[in-house]
Amino acid sequence: MSKCFLFFALFVALPLGLATHAVETTRPIAVSENGRYLTYTDFYLGDTAWELFHRLDREEADIYLRNRAEKGYTVIQAVVIAEISGLTRGNAYDDRPYIAQDSARPREAYFAHVDWIVDRAESLGLYVGMLPTWGRWVGGNDEGKDYNDFFNEGNAEAYGAFLANRYEDKPIIWILGGDRQPTKSRAVWDAMAKGIRGGVGKGQLISYHPRTDSSTELHHAPWLDFNMIQSGHSPESTNYTAIERDYALLPIKPCMDSEPAYEYPPDAMPENRPVGAIQVRRNAYWAVFAGAHGHTYGTHPIWQMYDEEHKPRWDVVTPWHQSMDLPGASQLPYLKQLMLSRPFLTRIPDQAIIASKNPDGLARIQATRDGQPGARDATYLMVYFPKHVTASIRTDRIGGDTLAGWWFNPRTGESASIGAWAKTDVYETTPPSNVEGEDWVLVIDDETKGYPAP
Repeated sequence: MSKCFLFFALFVALPLGLATHAVETTRPIAVSENGRYLTYTDFYLGDTAWELFHRLDREEADIYLRNRAEKGYTVIQAVVIAEISGLTRGNAYDDRPYIAQDSARPREAYFAHVDWIVDRAESLGLYVGMLPTWGRWVGGNDEGKDYNDFFNEGNAEAYGAFLANRYEDKPIIWILGGDRQPTKSRAVWDAMAKGIRGGVGKGQLISYHPRTDSSTELHHAPWLDFNMIQSGHSPESTNYTAIERDYALLPIKPCMDSEPAYEYPPDAMPENRPVGAIQVRRNAYWAVFAGAHGHTYGTHPIWQMYDEEHKPRWDVVTPWHQSMDLPGASQLPYLKQLMLSRPFLTRIPDQAIIASKNPDGLARIQATRDGQPGARDATYLMVYFPKHVTASIRTDRIGGDTLAGWWFNPRTGESASIGAWAKTDVYETTPPSNVEGEDWVLVIDDETKGYPAP
């Protein structure tokens, strides 16, 4: 019998602002012992700010970084040599990165501005997911474009070493790639990674931002610490299959979606790409529940730091500084809070929790729990419902005899208790509302663990 309607309206609100101590940046990030997660005191919740170093001045960068730190983001993904005229147009102070387009002559003023932003991020408890360069400037990626081979096998190692030596004591996560597969440029990325490793050793992690996925060509690269996918920008994009694939690879490496569908401001959403907060949440919960160690948010005004003085891309009409508080941007930190409310490093995906038929596509139900695969040792389980459907949940995965349940609202961060009951093998339930665009997470605990409201 469904206990869905037995829940009572005891709502526990989670705070919006997580202050500015989002991560202990004095503690290096490492891959967890089981190879699935990154071990530090927080959760990789990234934001896509590709043009941060290139387009914002220091006052603007401070406004943006404080906003993200206060919301609870932990990693800012930004590109040193940016995509949009990054080699040929100066930064906010009109400084180009190189003198006379010579890779051996970095312009100190340009990199001093990067230094300032990295230091400011660190002071706010933020890591920088630093892309040394966008992929278009790397040999073999964009034939026929100016400076498409600016970084090549001859200079990539030196550039990697230059950056690594400059930021060896900073909270940096290195992200090579930049929206390109390494099919024709693998040797360049290997050289750049070698330069970085020579400067920071294993003290900082390295990943790769792909056009589709990093694992197909780089999973066995010794320098790749964790995989990334880019799941696409369609309002009907899904990412759970790609995450499940990467999660199953050997050797085990953490994985994540580092570029899912970007949110548009509601008043400027184009007809051909109407990505709103519900799609942002779906991709986040699908990916994390399917085994991703973390997740990245993005919106088109912010990745390009668009304002009126720039030519817009991707139908953007709203400036970046008016786009920092979009619904999806404010709601994704609730996912982080949910995941950290229960033991995290022992969490596994487990679709077998869903005993009933699981819908395909946008209605896909995704489940996760802690414990060992195939065992009945979980202390909690979580099931994401992107739509209003009835499902049977295998609660026999939980070890205790008494269960306690909650409905968690991904839109508000609030939890509603559904009480406690004697465990049965299967629990049939339906989310508490049937409104288009509303999603829910069912959380069921071993009642004896005394976990707080999620």
